[in-house]
Amino acid sequence: MKCEKIKPYLAGYLDGELDPKTRQMVEEHIRKCPQCAAELEEMRKIREVLGKMETEKLPDIYWRTYWSNIYNRIERAIGWILLSIGVILLSAWGIFQMFKQFFADPSVPITAKISVAALSLGIIILLVSLIRERIFAIKHERYTKIER
Repeated sequence: MKCEKIKPYLAGYLDGELDPKTRQMVEEHIRKCPQCAAELEEMRKIREVLGKMETEKLPDIYWRTYWSNIYNRIERAIGWILLSIGVILLSAWGIFQMFKQFFADPSVPITAKISVAALSLGIIILLVSLIRERIFAIKHERYTKIER
């Protein structure tokens, strides 16, 4: 039997999940194939190490503050989103007011109006995004205490 056919069964063999016929097939192959036997032994060692591992017990203060930290992050995220939307809408309204005559002029083709509106909105969104990114980068600067 080829190794490619047996390898998918090794974990099931180790867990005792195989039916008797498949288990016998795997055992026969392992007796004849040193590579699959070595792989099975490696899986046993990994299982043994994982079985000895324990999760770290976190202090109670961590769990008491866990949910409030999540709520704070959600509130801040919503706040940033609303602030960004507000700045974008106010800026778009301001640009519209600046180009009011341009948009109201019937001789200007609609494609030009749409293009100017899309360009203006794109610039506003990029500027707001850039400003938010810079504020975040300044707040989370890792190297402020390093002297140059």
